[in-house]
Amino acid sequence: MSDIDPQQAQIEAKVFRRLLAHLDHRKDVQNIDLMGHSGFCRNCLSDWYSEAAAEEGMSIDKATARERVYGMPYDDFKKEYQQPATEAQLQLMNDSVAKNKLP
Repeated sequence: MSDIDPQQAQIEAKVFRRLLAHLDHRKDVQNIDLMGHSGFCRNCLSDWYSEAAAEEGMSIDKATARERVYGMPYDDFKKEYQQPATEAQLQLMNDSVAKNKLP
């Protein structure tokens, strides 16, 4: 992705910040539901954040990346907002994640 022009990079950064703001506003949406319907969740975003930083020569650990995505420490988010997953949610997530795997 090094061929992205600066204006495109700025637009994409704004989109990412808006996505984080939207997810922050919609704390009622559980990660397991995001995984089940879209194949990614807040944890995936934080992993991708760390990976992108590494590609730029920066080291951002998992806890720091999660705090950036969640807007608070991950353990605090889990305690305050995360609900236990149902069997149906787990099955939907597993089916969705299976679609993420490349052939």
